[in-house]
Amino acid sequence: MSNYLISIPGNQSKVSATIYDLKSKLKVKAVELVKATYKTTKGEISFYVTIGKKILAFETSGYKKHRQLLILQMISWYCIYMGWVEAQIHATLPC
Repeated sequence: MSNYLISIPGNQSKVSATIYDLKSKLKVKAVELVKATYKTTKGEISFYVTIGKKILAFETSGYKKHRQLLILQMISWYCIYMGWVEAQIHATLPC
């Protein structure tokens, strides 16, 4: 599994973190849904992660036909980095 860069904003923005892949230049933003209203952006791909009762949305930024496997690897890597071994990735918003 590759290593990625993580940018965590110091202010109270709605974005919890941004994951960067240096090879493909792809960015994936993580947004905690409890703290922010979330609306998908046209042309970008979104996935959702549940950790207990917590739900996070992950959305690409600058998506240009990247493989979905790369996006899932980046999300999985982030969850492992954060210590969320019980995290589950969903293609649609879980109810």
